[in-house]
Amino acid sequence: MRGVLVTPTPQRADAEAILPYVQSNGIQLSYEVSGSGANVLLIMGSGASARVWEMYQTPALNAAGYRTCAFDNRGIAPSEIPPGKYSLDDMVADTAGLIQALDLAPCHVVGVSLGALIAQELAVYQPQLVRSAVLAATKARSDRARRAQDAANRALRESGVELPRAYRAVKTAFDMLSPVTVDDDGAVAEWLDLFEYSGDGTATSGQGWIDTGRDRRTELARVTVPCRVITFTDDRISPPHLGAEVAEAIPDCDLVELGDCGHLGYLERPEPFNQAVIEFLDKHSSLG
Repeated sequence: MRGVLVTPTPQRADAEAILPYVQSNGIQLSYEVSGSGANVLLIMGSGASARVWEMYQTPALNAAGYRTCAFDNRGIAPSEIPPGKYSLDDMVADTAGLIQALDLAPCHVVGVSLGALIAQELAVYQPQLVRSAVLAATKARSDRARRAQDAANRALRESGVELPRAYRAVKTAFDMLSPVTVDDDGAVAEWLDLFEYSGDGTATSGQGWIDTGRDRRTELARVTVPCRVITFTDDRISPPHLGAEVAEAIPDCDLVELGDCGHLGYLERPEPFNQAVIEFLDKHSSLG
């Protein structure tokens, strides 16, 4: 973490005490709005709380003159946790309903990982809701290695095997972080503590079934809002070459690559990430 301490997110009881809810797509979603200025919707990735944005992104965006809205996706408390398997369409409908219910449209959208896929779908099919989009740690398809990775994870879920908490923490560190972080004894110790403390993943089991590998490059050619793709050099989940395909597919899209960080690059290197986001939003602040 290169000297940056990441603190665990609050438990459900704390969040319920302070967060408002909105009804969207038949479920309740918790959200938090802060700052003033043009609206920026922050869409988190799979298995993570919206509170993660508060560590670095929300303060930076508020200081830059933007009003942020961060929300917990379905399956993440204190938002509702419907039973069963979720689809990307579910998540997109949830997000679109929230934008409309809170009268945010058209808003800037910043999404990471699964959140970036949601943002892609909004930009393709509901562009009236989107002012511009930042797509971080993203892809337009899964390559052979990522398809094998997804299949292996699916097989593990179907098996019902419960992996030891410490094992999951180590695996997450190697999957999500840069070798620069993993090889730093002090930094990786903090990350391992965080991953082990974060829970057993049962609350996100519905999200785990979302198909993120479908090839959507042809659809992305229809995007009409300005976009920026941000990739992370050491990202093993959504590697830079797959992010570059997104930037190539979208007509009005540029590409920024940040070094020495993995899939959680927005936490490993928050300052250059925030700079890339804010520079893009400022550039397109005259769009409405």
